Amino acid sequence: MNDRQYIIVEGVIGAGKTTLARMLAERLDSRILLEEHEQNPFLVDFYHDPQRFAFQTELFFLLSRYRQQTEQISQTDLFQSHLIADYHFVKNRIFASITLDEREWKLYDMLISILERDIAAPDLVVYLQSNTQRLMRNIRVRDREYERQMNPEYISELVEAYNHYFFRYDQSPLLVVNANDLDFVRHEDQFEDLFQRIMNAPDGTTYYNPLAGG
Repeated sequence: MNDRQYIIVEGVIGAGKTTLARMLAERLDSRILLEEHEQNPFLVDFYHDPQRFAFQTELFFLLSRYRQQTEQISQTDLFQSHLIADYHFVKNRIFASITLDEREWKLYDMLISILERDIAAPDLVVYLQSNTQRLMRNIRVRDREYERQMNPEYISELVEAYNHYFFRYDQSPLLVVNANDLDFVRHEDQFEDLFQRIMNAPDGTTYYNPLAGG
């Protein structure tokens, strides 16, 4: 297996990235870095009035993620050699590119361009790729109160933006997983196969379509 110590699981809202990150961390007995999205005091307001609260929401996420990344990734643990995260710092740019207007984006870009210099690159990114229908179904099932009025058009925009970004991603090895019909929580064999794919992912970008056998 490739000895990749810092692994990131990414995907659009509802893709299952936090669940997979927890399962990987448990299997590897590793540290885990989870996004603190519920601590964002602007998030509920954003879902009710995106145009008004987008900048505050994105700015809070940016600074929160920066603090996490710079503080926790730098910590060493002699007994846990792996770190699993359920988000990539680049998601700041992906979300902000959709939610912010032109003037807000210019200001945001100036700030994030400075902060990005301090962010450690992952050893592997696992991108859980799902379509809007599957994502909306997952969102309904987990039933977070502030997501109950989630707009499918917003999720579709995120799907397009994520696919566009990771199609060109070359900052680290990337494993793109077709997660439309994947259920690694209920099916242990699916998780085991996915785990092996992750731990043996080659350099560059590879694609994994589990139910098609490829």
